[in-house]
Amino acid sequence: SMAAAEPAARKRRPKGHFAAGRAKRPRGGGGRQLEAGMRGILITCNMNERKCVGEAYSLLGEYGDLLYGPEQFPDHEERLSGSEREEDDDDVEAALKKEVGQIRASTEQKLRRFQSVESGANNVVFIRTRGIEPENLVHHILKDMHTTKKKKTRVILRMLPISGTCKAFMEDMKKYAETFFEPWFKAPNKGTFQIVYKARNNSHMSREEVIKELAGIVGSLNPENKVDLNNPQYTIVVEIIKNVCCLSVVRDYVLFRKYNLQEVVKSNKEDMQQNPSNLTEEQNSKVVKPETEEEEMSSKELKHENK
Repeated sequence: SMAAAEPAARKRRPKGHFAAGRAKRPRGGGGRQLEAGMRGILITCNMNERKCVGEAYSLLGEYGDLLYGPEQFPDHEERLSGSEREEDDDDVEAALKKEVGQIRASTEQKLRRFQSVESGANNVVFIRTRGIEPENLVHHILKDMHTTKKKKTRVILRMLPISGTCKAFMEDMKKYAETFFEPWFKAPNKGTFQIVYKARNNSHMSREEVIKELAGIVGSLNPENKVDLNNPQYTIVVEIIKNVCCLSVVRDYVLFRKYNLQEVVKSNKEDMQQNPSNLTEEQNSKVVKPETEEEEMSSKELKHENK
């Protein structure tokens, strides 16, 4: 995932060695790379990506089992041996079936509930999700951490659900957003909103243009949708990495400290009775201080990325 360091490493490798390595792991092949059409969870960390992936798997596994029950892995072994028995007379076909089974087993990884893929940026981990709602899962995790104030991770900084991805070109994004935003913003639905934007390893998008166009789409879905930068009901998260635009609409973005797992477990002196959305139990929540630490972190992240 150290995209920046790659060309240098590539020069050092002897040619033959590189070719062999490449055959084993096709870059971008087999859905191992963030691409349009995926949903998942974008996680930022500081330097230690491998540890970040480990933390992500354990945290998501814990809450995934809690919310959706233990993960079911289809048992291809049984199915395979059954079909092999029918083909006993033809060894060639049996061997072929076995090979197909092995290929299928490696595809199996991709069908997991949570699967780490190459994000395309340093200090960013992307966990692709299958068959679950990233927004609900991540909101649940943050609500729990906000309530209990139990620190559960060391290297994960922010955890942003990504419930839609498209190509990072204005036309694609406009077309995609028109449908994507409907559940929250299409009349009779409405809400106050803000748009937060970050681009990594991408220089062709204009932040101002993206925000203007997307806000325009929200307005056209229902004129009663209003911008609120202090405490919006919904935050539209736009994260662009290379040529992929990741989108989601999240609740409690301010309350949950911009979905920062390190910040959300800190207690805050001022207390404004502000409750996370759809929280049943009465419970006082903490108000947000300006996030100087987080901002510092992002500039560090940025410097590291630009190297």
